[in-house]
Amino acid sequence: MHRRILGVLVAAFLGTATAAAGTGTAFAAPTAPAQTQAAPAKAADFTSIVALSNCSGSVVRTPNSADSDPAMVLTNGHCLETGMPSAGQVITNRASSRTFTLLNSGGGDAGTLRATTLLYGTMTDTDAALYKLSSTYAQIQQQYNTRALEMVLQRPTSGGTLHVVSGYWKRIYTCQLNGFAYRLRESEWTWKDSLRYTSQCNVIGGTSGSPAIDGASGKVIGVNNTINESGGRCTLNNPCEVDEQGTVTVRRQIGYAQQTYILANCIAPGTVLDFNRQGCTAPRG
Repeated sequence: MHRRILGVLVAAFLGTATAAAGTGTAFAAPTAPAQTQAAPAKAADFTSIVALSNCSGSVVRTPNSADSDPAMVLTNGHCLETGMPSAGQVITNRASSRTFTLLNSGGGDAGTLRATTLLYGTMTDTDAALYKLSSTYAQIQQQYNTRALEMVLQRPTSGGTLHVVSGYWKRIYTCQLNGFAYRLRESEWTWKDSLRYTSQCNVIGGTSGSPAIDGASGKVIGVNNTINESGGRCTLNNPCEVDEQGTVTVRRQIGYAQQTYILANCIAPGTVLDFNRQGCTAPRG
């Protein structure tokens, strides 16, 4: 987990709990992605990417968003300005005045965006946060010539090219989607159905909250949140995979993202959080 950058994270806030052990531990080498007839990958740039004070993020919309709707910024739950949510905690519709530095396509600073509301934030089952902005999609398009990235509404398939685009470091990682982790444990938190990268996405502190962009469609399928840094087993900065039988697998220096379709389906017209919408499976607390 990449909140521990440049002294941002105070150790006293973290705790030192270790996740419960499974029935066994396997130390796995990175595996090759399944071979698929994927569409050619598109080049990635920094359009709609933002930098936070401690993390990365992106301006996003759903296929149902109107240009007149307030825009949203996607990042990690562990990147919240108030600190990391505890296991089981879900934060919704809380006032926020957080600011974000919007980048242009080449990675230069384009301007500043401001939130009005933290629509959603959690580290339970997923590690995601959505902020509602004071600007609409149309206003951002007009002022900065920037169109928001679109979030998919369906679960992706394995094997395609991914771009992980960090606004904090102004760096783009490109790798393959190498399957899914049934459960991903890191310290006190457990995440479901996480996206697994191949080793080329060797993400570092500050890349947390970067969008994981499908290379073929250019759409957001996940939000980057962690990597196993040193081979540790289910500890902070060393997540482990747990399968349906409880077997623990450690993949040293392999990174992960959390799927975003479960949350994208919860956004109603007007940028309203609605847990009753069809397809909305984000944790409710």
